[in-house]
Amino acid sequence: MNHTTVIIGLLFIIGIAGLYAVFGKSEFALPHASNLSAPTEDSGASSPGHEVSTTDGVKHSIPLEEILSGGPGKDGIPSIDNPKFVSAREAETFLDPGDPGIGVVVSGESRFYPYKILVWHEIVNDTVQGVPVLVTYCPLCSTGIVFRREVNGTAQEFGVSGQLWQSNLLMYNRAKDENNESLWSQVLGEAVVGVHTGAKLPIIPSDAVRWSDWKDAHADTTVLSKDTGALRDYGRDPYGDYYTNSSVSFGARFDDDRLHPKALIHGIEVEGLYKAYPDAAVSALDGKLEDSFAGKTVIITKTDSGGVRFEVDGSSTPSIPAFWFSWIAVLAIVQA
Repeated sequence: MNHTTVIIGLLFIIGIAGLYAVFGKSEFALPHASNLSAPTEDSGASSPGHEVSTTDGVKHSIPLEEILSGGPGKDGIPSIDNPKFVSAREAETFLDPGDPGIGVVVSGESRFYPYKILVWHEIVNDTVQGVPVLVTYCPLCSTGIVFRREVNGTAQEFGVSGQLWQSNLLMYNRAKDENNESLWSQVLGEAVVGVHTGAKLPIIPSDAVRWSDWKDAHADTTVLSKDTGALRDYGRDPYGDYYTNSSVSFGARFDDDRLHPKALIHGIEVEGLYKAYPDAAVSALDGKLEDSFAGKTVIITKTDSGGVRFEVDGSSTPSIPAFWFSWIAVLAIVQA
């Protein structure tokens, strides 16, 4: 089953579940479990609910016993460190109109990173208009997030650690001295084990969109090439029907049945509170939608390429696309 077919099936499922969750409730977004409170300010946490501890000389903000092997070892899933790009016309030779991916614009330059390539690599260390960019994708959680890959003002190169936390990708920053490496939770954008524990990576706005929509909105876009230096079958998705079945694995805590576990949502954080917006409803917007959350006004709009943007009281607020189970699993721990 190819990725396009899987995505279409997934959209059908979340379309039904998402519309019920949104329009069948008094609020636009999901209540209660998606609006989780943070602990008090004096908790000593690096991130809400994450107390920093040291075990056998290792600094960490998540329980070390919750870190699981994803199968391949360190760099067993190879990051793309010298990405090559082709024109939109050249990309037509290997992309179908419905192929999903991550679109990003940095200082006026647009790039598209197809999931059919990212699913085999999960991380792209890129530089766009002089900006060090980290493109990340966790297939298990459907979290496609772009960061500025700088730690303490210094550009870092990241790799796939081969380990998972709550079913989510744990990245690591490469260093000549391994003592300067840390594990980073992709969904949190935060170092959770090692010397950098508590540091966060700034999010760069991006869109999880179909190729045809991105191309129509950005005719001059370049596209990540299949010439990655690795031998992979970029026409085959190794995860099969995972995107539509109900399985939740690799230690993720999930017992919420308001949406299908793999329903895609967009999550935001406002002053330590969290809210989820089902993609099926947000993507169907015609114009903009005004919501109220945490005593603030939230404005949701669609981009020309079919993505979504959030503003809270007039300020742009990053959103995280994720499977419902992943959002709930991580936040249930963040707010504990």
